[in-house]
Amino acid sequence: MSKESLNVSGVSYHHADDGYFDKRQLQRSAGFWGIWGIGIAAVISGDFSGWNFGLGEGGWGGLFVATLLIVVMYFGMLFSIGEMSAAMPHTGGAYSFARAAMGPWGGFVTGFAETIEYVATTGVVVYFSAGYADAVTDDLFGLSMPGWLWWIILYAVFVGLNSWGAEASFRFALVVAFISVGIIALFGILAIANGAVDFGNLLDIEPEAGNSTFLPFGVMGILYALPFAMWFFLGIEELPLAAEEAHDPTNDIPKAGIWGLVTLVACGAIVLFLNPAVTGSYAMSGLDGSDEAATGEPLLAGFRAFMPDGWAAVLSAFALIGLLASLQGIMYAYGRNMYSLSRAGYYPKFLSLTGDRKTPWVALLAGALIGYAALVAVDNVGGAGDIVLNIAVWGAVLAYMLQMVSFVLLRRKFPHASRPYVSPVGTAGAWVAFAIAGVTFVAVLINPTYRPAIITIVVLYALGLLAFGMYGRHRLVLSPEEEYAVSGGMHGDPEREGYGGAVEDELLSEDDRT
Repeated sequence: MSKESLNVSGVSYHHADDGYFDKRQLQRSAGFWGIWGIGIAAVISGDFSGWNFGLGEGGWGGLFVATLLIVVMYFGMLFSIGEMSAAMPHTGGAYSFARAAMGPWGGFVTGFAETIEYVATTGVVVYFSAGYADAVTDDLFGLSMPGWLWWIILYAVFVGLNSWGAEASFRFALVVAFISVGIIALFGILAIANGAVDFGNLLDIEPEAGNSTFLPFGVMGILYALPFAMWFFLGIEELPLAAEEAHDPTNDIPKAGIWGLVTLVACGAIVLFLNPAVTGSYAMSGLDGSDEAATGEPLLAGFRAFMPDGWAAVLSAFALIGLLASLQGIMYAYGRNMYSLSRAGYYPKFLSLTGDRKTPWVALLAGALIGYAALVAVDNVGGAGDIVLNIAVWGAVLAYMLQMVSFVLLRRKFPHASRPYVSPVGTAGAWVAFAIAGVTFVAVLINPTYRPAIITIVVLYALGLLAFGMYGRHRLVLSPEEEYAVSGGMHGDPEREGYGGAVEDELLSEDDRT
């Protein structure tokens, strides 16, 4: 690298090597529907597995109230993220917002939280997908395989798919998103048509002394149910990561985010009201521990309650589609998150190489290896899905809080920056979202059941901050995300300015940036 460098807030920027950005190119492949599809795909598995453990924490009423709060949080957050993503149409997403608002260390902390969120979420989806896939092969062919082998197969297939090309990724995500939404709608229609819905089943969990059937575990149950309510929506905030692969990111990303959330609210309502109304909340809650299949495959259990036995394999395959949709969408997210942090130098730079197909295949492979190792490790202590789910949720709410702080700071710090989309709820909406995310953060922190998740994240952050402090901060590159931050919001649109070149020379020639 050239000796010419720029020191900003305790970090050093250097000229990128010749051809550096040419080896790290993405390809514009998506319009509104492609972005909507990748967002829905990333989240939709939350309607098929995972959410129901909230019944065991708060009862149906506790999970319902928690879900209402989480819906408010996501709307406030997505309006805020929409404004920031339109102003910063590059791949960094949450890391980019925090970098511009809070400096390089804030950018690293936020970006690392999203890495934890997306890698862990992918692991959770792989874990639940393996259960569904094994049910399908067992019903159809009498073939059952151990979970670790299914994990290898699923990671290998979807790393391959995501590495094949962005256009294929967006098309696959859109198709499986539509199918998954259709399956949820079909469940609702058939459940009602077959007379299987009994809303009395929603409140069949025996309340603890002094509590009601609506809140069988009291108000604290609402608090403990918040992380599971997030599972209906966790991942929709990934859409800014598609900025450099979208044809019109300033318009389509905010619009796709809001309409995606509206779609997810409708799907979540069908599942939350009708699934336990068919099967009973207690059966789905995991409280008795007697039926792992019911708690691991709640929507499938709902179908089986009113469909003939011979349909079991078909229903399992339908349910599996929803999980595979999320595996595709959330793997896309960790690939782009790690790519953007690596391209700027926060992570080892080889992780951002894209190859001839213009996909971050190295980052995708690295995330898969980390996720697989995590699943193997926590499976040995039991409760792998539950532990990794809460690692994902805690990483997510930390990133959410930091993004809302970034939104407020950017309004003050960069008042003259271009904002093609403006949040209709402004800073008030951001603060409400921050408060709910903060309460969820505390809910995970104080619940002793999730202590392994907390310890894991603390250890990861200690290692990550040490590595960045000793190595990464001295080797940063002016990627579009960094250009925007260093220039005070005046540079950083790669569609208009390209990568590196004259803008990089201009910024590196100045030594008074702060």
